Amino acid sequence: MVPLLFAHHRFDIVAPAALYWPARNALLVADLHLEKASFFAGHGQMLPPYDSQATLQDLADLIRVTGAQTVFCLGDNYHDDGGEERLEKAAAQQLAGMTATLEWVWITGNHDRDVAGLWGGSVVEEWTGDGLALRHQASANSKLPEISGHYHPKVRIAVRNRHVSRRCFVKGRHHLILPAFGVLTGGMAAHDPVIEACVGGPAEAIIGLKDKPVRFPLPFADRTIEIVDDRQFALPLATTGQ
Repeated sequence: MVPLLFAHHRFDIVAPAALYWPARNALLVADLHLEKASFFAGHGQMLPPYDSQATLQDLADLIRVTGAQTVFCLGDNYHDDGGEERLEKAAAQQLAGMTATLEWVWITGNHDRDVAGLWGGSVVEEWTGDGLALRHQASANSKLPEISGHYHPKVRIAVRNRHVSRRCFVKGRHHLILPAFGVLTGGMAAHDPVIEACVGGPAEAIIGLKDKPVRFPLPFADRTIEIVDDRQFALPLATTGQ
């Protein structure tokens, strides 16, 4: 696990696209996009129909490794509003088994505003607690420091004389954007102006390696935070290093 400090809270990067929150024994993921393959198949583009099983198995593996008792899914849990009912049988059984034994929070996204928790779990538009807001899409005017998804940030890096794209976290003073967790998700460049408009500077893209974070400064313009919730600054500052 790779430690990550944000808004006076300690998190751990536990996979290319997941955070563990020790204080709440919780796992945070975003943009599962379950049943994306079946959605495209319904529109004539055939993809292997195993994306939901693969994504949920990856999530189950992280739950086992971390021992998390709570899971926050930060929106676009399904690729479309029909994906929840369309979830294939084996994946639905696996998901129902996990939600039956864990506190499971579905945060709605732009792809799945009508998610109903058909396979278990509770459904909210956003979650707030411990001086943080968890939501799907970042808001430049958030009164609380926020953790979100939606943009699927990626960064291109040089590896062995070639450039490869890697999922990354985007961290600013007031915003932390998670990469997409689903196996069939694309991505947006971490330095994209759309992300800058939400996060502002200073900011960085972070990739969690096995034992350390790799940080890439982002060329975002500085933006003064004019409105914040004073409750956040009553929290004790974590003492562990970043």
